[in-house]
Amino acid sequence: MNTNVVLALAVGIGIVAGLRSLTAPAVVSWMAYLHVIDLRGSHLSFMGSTAAVAVFTLLALLELVGDKLPKTPSRTAAVGLTARILMGALSGGAFARADGVSSKLGAVAGIVGALIGAYGGYQVRTRTVKALHAPDYVIALLEDAVAIGGGILLALLL
Repeated sequence: MNTNVVLALAVGIGIVAGLRSLTAPAVVSWMAYLHVIDLRGSHLSFMGSTAAVAVFTLLALLELVGDKLPKTPSRTAAVGLTARILMGALSGGAFARADGVSSKLGAVAGIVGALIGAYGGYQVRTRTVKALHAPDYVIALLEDAVAIGGGILLALLL
C-alpha cells in the first residue's frame, strides 16, 4: 500500500486514541491476534498476544465506563492527554509496521492523530451536548461507538 495512505490510517487510529486512549491499542491487539494485521516478527509482535488482547480489552472497557463518571478529568488534562499521545504512538506505529512502513513514522502520525482526536473530540462532544441539550453520557456513548467502529474500520482498510 502507498506510504501516504498507511500514514493517513495511522493518523486515523491516533484519532481513535484521542477519543478513547485504550480503544486504539485494544483494536490493534485484536486485529493482530486475529491476523487481520501482521505484526509477527516485529518489535510490536506482543500486540497480537493473548495477554495483550486481554489487558488492552479490559482496560478499554474500564475506560469506557470511567469516561461516563462525573469526576473523570478532561481528556485534555495532562495525564489523559499523555495517555492518548502514548497510545496513539503505539497504535500508529503498529499500523505502519503492519504494512512495512517505519513504525517511527507511524508513531509520529499516531501522535498527530491523538492530538486531533483529543482536542477535536472534546470540542465536538461539548458542543454537541450544548446544541442538542442532551445528557453528556448519551453523546459519550455515541463517541464510544465512533471510536470502536472507526478503529475496526481503519484496521480493515489497512
